[in-house]
Amino acid sequence: MNAVRILFMGTPDFAVTSLVTLLEEGYNVIAVVTQPDRPQGRKRVLTPTPVKAAAVGLGIPVLQPERLRRPEAIAEVAALQPDLIVTAAYGQILPKAILDLPRYGCINIHGSLLPKYRGGAPIQYAVMNGEAVTGVTIMYMAEGLDTGDMLTKVEVPITDEDTAGTLFTKLSVEGAALLRHTLPELLAGKLQAEPQNEADATYAPTIKREDERIDWEQSARKVFNQIRGLNPWPVAFTLLNGEVFKVQASHLPATGSAIPLGTVAGTVLRANGSGIEVATGAGTLLLTEVQPAGKKAMEAAAFCRGGGIRLGTILGQ
Repeated sequence: MNAVRILFMGTPDFAVTSLVTLLEEGYNVIAVVTQPDRPQGRKRVLTPTPVKAAAVGLGIPVLQPERLRRPEAIAEVAALQPDLIVTAAYGQILPKAILDLPRYGCINIHGSLLPKYRGGAPIQYAVMNGEAVTGVTIMYMAEGLDTGDMLTKVEVPITDEDTAGTLFTKLSVEGAALLRHTLPELLAGKLQAEPQNEADATYAPTIKREDERIDWEQSARKVFNQIRGLNPWPVAFTLLNGEVFKVQASHLPATGSAIPLGTVAGTVLRANGSGIEVATGAGTLLLTEVQPAGKKAMEAAAFCRGGGIRLGTILGQ
């Protein structure tokens, strides 16, 4: 088993847990492929991906091709002679020339219960869509977008306390545990792959700016899920006096304020030590953590105490 040459491909923190698990289990990880360093923060400091940082700390060689489909990148990967490629949130689709390289194939640790939520943002969309359960699927990779045959799955419940951030952590841990149990069976040829049912397929494309903007005509529950699903990044937003006003966290009040007939969705009904209560298309939502334009995130109650918002203000304008 330890002689099997494994090439690991991944980029964010979600993938680090699986990389570490491979090493803990004694597998021979010959190299890591991750995305190139990118500028981060206001000062645009060139920053390595979490997977690169982990690999360097573990003494594993790192490859960072800008485009994996380029001939020079394919040649570089081929020269490593991997027996198995394991990917987790790498961020690029593997070309057929790479998929065909390893004798044990290429497998992916995907953060959803396939065929639901194929694509780059399955965790965010599961929360945004109010799913009660999600999970991790380990699958063979194919040329399509998360279309390969499935090997193993694990389910993970989603609670109202979960955000995309907390769910990323849970699925990262569960995905690594699933990988630990799956690999011995896979390498022994004991797993039977299951094709995905195309009729059940749904997609979770990359989050766009328009997906981040709050539509107050939606129900309080829908907006609540959107805010959770976009926390900690890229964060849901509305407008306050024409400026971007980010909403980091909210709460569904057990007994919300009465919404007077004719009230415009987005109207602030209450602004006090509890937070900012806003009328939606169905029910009210209590904003508990906000980020005004040009400022750091803060408790909504503190923003209210500072006189940052008034009753009757209409958010979104």
